[in-house]
Amino acid sequence: MKRNLTFVLLLIGTVVFAQESNNGKKLWAKSILNEKAPELIVEKWISKQPDTKGKFVLIDFWATWCGPCRAYIPALNDIQKKYEDKIVIIGISDEAAEKVEAFNNPKINYFEAIDTKGTVKDLLQVKGIPHAILIDPKGVVRWEGFPLLQGNELTEDVIKALLEKYKN
Repeated sequence: MKRNLTFVLLLIGTVVFAQESNNGKKLWAKSILNEKAPELIVEKWISKQPDTKGKFVLIDFWATWCGPCRAYIPALNDIQKKYEDKIVIIGISDEAAEKVEAFNNPKINYFEAIDTKGTVKDLLQVKGIPHAILIDPKGVVRWEGFPLLQGNELTEDVIKALLEKYKN
């Protein structure tokens, strides 16, 4: 009996630790970690609309005026280039199309869309940007938060580990 209980506790511990956790990380949005991601609704694609089937999707809520958003763009460009066969990165701004289309410092080399109504942003109750969510190919959110938060940065190494852990 004791052996069976030990096995069950070990199994439960393994399942619990296999789940991603925010571990008390500060969020400026509603947490949807390990939940089904909301449907992606955009008003207009600035780039062509990406094919996300069978891929991870990283959605980055950002704005042209946001310093931290701009600082994170080169990292997103590098990740998109390095893992283009596994991940689709989409930057979504709630600014006017003309403003986003004219933005080029730094240049964005991933997919872009606008949603001036902030449909998904409001659904997630995003209060601070940049805010990112990483969705696995099954549609489950595996990372969320401010990607530059000290101690909880969304780095290439973090993305690489999540791509490996939750691949099809």
